[in-house]
Amino acid sequence: MFALKKNDYILIISLLTLIVFIVLFSLRSIDDNRLTNWQWAFSFVNASRVFLILVLGIFPAYILSRISLLDHYPASFLFFFSYMITTLIWKEPEVIVDASRYFTQAKHLEVYGIGYFFREWGRSIVAWTDMPLIPFFYGLIFRFFGESRLYIQMFTTFLLSMTVVLTYLIGKSLWSKDIGFFGGLLLLGIPYLLIQTPLMLVDVPTMFFLILSIFTFIKALNCGGMWIGFSSAAVFLCFFSKYSTWLMMSVLVVIFIVYFFTKKSPSPLPSPAGGEGTKSPLSREVQGCVSPHSMGECSLISPPLRGGDEGEGVSLYSKKVIYRGISVISIAFLLIGIVFWYKFDVFSEQIRLLATYQKAGLGRWSESFISTFFFQVHPFITAAALYSIYAALKKRDPKYIIIIWLVLLTVLLRIKRIRYIIMIFPMLSLMASYGLAQIRDKEIIRFISLCVVIFSFVTAIFVYLPFMQKISIVNLKDGGKFLDSLNEPNVEVFVLPSKDPVCNPAISVPILDLFTKKNIKYEYDNIAYYQTWENIEKSPLRFTWEYKNPGYYAWSNDSAKDAAVVVISEEPEDFLPERVKLRLKGYGISRVFNTYDDVFSYRTSISVYRKKGL
Repeated sequence: MFALKKNDYILIISLLTLIVFIVLFSLRSIDDNRLTNWQWAFSFVNASRVFLILVLGIFPAYILSRISLLDHYPASFLFFFSYMITTLIWKEPEVIVDASRYFTQAKHLEVYGIGYFFREWGRSIVAWTDMPLIPFFYGLIFRFFGESRLYIQMFTTFLLSMTVVLTYLIGKSLWSKDIGFFGGLLLLGIPYLLIQTPLMLVDVPTMFFLILSIFTFIKALNCGGMWIGFSSAAVFLCFFSKYSTWLMMSVLVVIFIVYFFTKKSPSPLPSPAGGEGTKSPLSREVQGCVSPHSMGECSLISPPLRGGDEGEGVSLYSKKVIYRGISVISIAFLLIGIVFWYKFDVFSEQIRLLATYQKAGLGRWSESFISTFFFQVHPFITAAALYSIYAALKKRDPKYIIIIWLVLLTVLLRIKRIRYIIMIFPMLSLMASYGLAQIRDKEIIRFISLCVVIFSFVTAIFVYLPFMQKISIVNLKDGGKFLDSLNEPNVEVFVLPSKDPVCNPAISVPILDLFTKKNIKYEYDNIAYYQTWENIEKSPLRFTWEYKNPGYYAWSNDSAKDAAVVVISEEPEDFLPERVKLRLKGYGISRVFNTYDDVFSYRTSISVYRKKGL
């Protein structure tokens, strides 16, 4: 057998990167993602052009793979690199109508204050099945910085970048700096995650708070002291981020058990494929992290035992783990209990709704694992993660259970909706990094990781983003931007009922409000959007039919006298009701936004009217 040289591997990886694109594009009809479906997305772009960009992208990946400078400041590089990439996607519209809920809750805090938010959340502030934490942070941003989507995007992008850094720190704490670094880098190899980050949703922030609770819990078990307080706070915040985190937080129990049974001797760590005899640079770094002195005072591996006192030492270590773990959970549960008791009626009703509606709907709204782990996650990540299972079993590495647990839960419980499992992606990327750690040459690992990131970047920027900008809901974004260019400070909005609506069209008003700085007046006519309970009960957008018009949209007719008028409808030529015709007397149409797509059932058209002579 002839031995391949490094350049041969580089060539093979480059070809595989291009082949993966060709295969996925050829099989795009089996992608059943509900938002960034490859078959839909590529109907709006030139695939040959995308392929050429990917080819060109391999060259900077190769150049960066040869620069060891990335290893000297890993956390800084990961943070700024991830932030820079994501800012290029900020111009996408709000493509998921759930954003209207979070905007409405946040605006209540902005308008009426923090005290009102806590008192009325779940009552006059409709909470649906949302937890309060993320809308609370969004509301604080609106109140203290201004009601601008840009500030929300800066915040969510910051949380993504911090998640990348925390992924690195977890991998570094459990194994080595390299496993952590490539784990953080590979997290950017998920184009679906990149496209979700600029949206005013709760999924990316929830992922951050879960990964924060994992990292701080590890630090609390290792170090104790102030980390117990930090960990308790992180668990508390994670608990109130989203209901689905309750299941995922079981990983903390796994961490506790692994630490409790961790032996005093070095645990097995990934080694390069090809035997124990030859140690590569990556292997030496990985093995070097076993030394407590190389990892600092807070090492996963305890200090060496004195001769003859192994049993006593293990007992002391176990007692520390028990004390620290119980301290974190006790403080966190005390804080959680206070809030839960205060809003018990709201939480109990939400849990009932989750059990009777959301759980039953999961089967109807599911997406295949093939779509999630091969189209929306780069196949190299999935392949490396699968190989890591074999590597960990071979090494009998107990710490590996920590990173596989969330992925295992997702597969065993068949949670087949990618938005519900975004929070497991940092652990998946660490699994992939663990698998890649078996490769002897770190430069090759770096090249593979960068090829994955380039692939993800090209897909998000040149495929998903153009697709997002051509679907109907972009009219709300463009319409809001146009309203800001007008002299009128006030805007009166009318929403026309659809013939066969998939959701309550009134939900468009908060999304329009997100994109304009104008004062909006809107009177919600519930009768106009009436649907039978049988249709509403099973609708995936049921929350839209339970929409309540916020009080801040109600202002006097005198204020609306000289306002611009916006009509939101499914089609620009929809029949105008008599009351709208009366309101438009003396007005002429100024601009129509009617980008149309035949992919999604929910469509919006924006017609802007101004007084004649303006």
